[in-house]
Amino acid sequence: MMELLAPAGNLEKLEVAVAYGADAVYLAGTRYGLRAAGTNFTPAQLAEGVVHAHAHGVQVHLALNVFAHPEDFIGLRETVRESVDAGIDAAIVSDPGVFSVVREEAPGLAIHISTQASVTNAAACRFWHAQGARRVVLARELTLVEIARIRADTPVELELEAFAHGSMCMSYSGRCILSNLMTGRDANRGRCAQPCRWKYALVESKRPGEAFPIEQDDRGTYVFNSRDLCMVAHLADLRAAGIASIKIEGRARSAFYAAMTTKAYRMALDALEGAADAGTPGEWMGILDRTSHRPFSTGFYFEGPGVDAQIHLADSAYLREADVVGRVLEVDPSSGIARVSQRNRFLRGERLALVQPKGPVVEFTAEDLRDADGIPIEAAPHPAMEVRMPIPGPVQPYSFLTRVSR
Repeated sequence: MMELLAPAGNLEKLEVAVAYGADAVYLAGTRYGLRAAGTNFTPAQLAEGVVHAHAHGVQVHLALNVFAHPEDFIGLRETVRESVDAGIDAAIVSDPGVFSVVREEAPGLAIHISTQASVTNAAACRFWHAQGARRVVLARELTLVEIARIRADTPVELELEAFAHGSMCMSYSGRCILSNLMTGRDANRGRCAQPCRWKYALVESKRPGEAFPIEQDDRGTYVFNSRDLCMVAHLADLRAAGIASIKIEGRARSAFYAAMTTKAYRMALDALEGAADAGTPGEWMGILDRTSHRPFSTGFYFEGPGVDAQIHLADSAYLREADVVGRVLEVDPSSGIARVSQRNRFLRGERLALVQPKGPVVEFTAEDLRDADGIPIEAAPHPAMEVRMPIPGPVQPYSFLTRVSR
């Protein structure tokens, strides 16, 4: 079975990804990962996260995949040693210098070559394998046909990983300097400002201050904005091409996003293995559609870069703002009253859906809302406020409540 590798931007997201069926999670410490905007993990949190993951049979992969400048090596060896002591199962690297440090400090640790290294051929795979890499995360610009060729021409013990879901980058394998040029924030050291997602207009040099819109849709122009990748209906194709691990992008996204994407892909992988209760492609897409996302595409898997660039460009911003309204903290089994941590405002009488790690989505009407002191309320307006309310049970840990679309 292919491994399901889920994002874990902090301890809560790690616990959620584990609960919703991840085989492995990937995360970063406070330095050296490519998502510096995320909360990430302190050494103590990393140790706690590894213990939790391993207790559930889930591996932990640590991202050390920045392109390191000289000052980045200060503290790197200590970070590697601390992470190995915490019990990580693999390190994800892209920089040969970082690779050498990891190999010296932790000779027994599995090293995975990041997609940031832009590996697009079998020769590069064999090179990294000869250096001691156990896995290569292939560049996102490859087609399935090219991946199959690479698999046929590489050692069988070298694992191949590929992205299956999430944001795509307008630059080759994420190696972009647009953020550096426009904001001074280095995308290749984890500080991308994502200027490719901004709205743009045309300005003529002799007419300063006059911006001419480049019409794309009624919400603005997103000339660099790529669609989101979604391969949930094509996992058999990825497996046939020789992929051992499918990766979900999204360490900087919410715990709800980690839950829904992991749940959908867990169901799809289980269906691939013949599980009778794994749902249908329509159900998987229904779960993914609950997340905030851009229009979906299959990326470059079925046709490579340059074939039809327009199919990879999103013609708008996000299709949906997140409809999650709360996370269930616990439920009193005798009364059915749940403690809910509010994520977005909701009202008494609204139709909500209970989404759990396993099983179908359950819809119900929000009734008898009360605050933490048991006082009746008509709405839950305050972020992270505790709400007490009846929920149809039984309710599994790490469940979420979402608004039912009208």
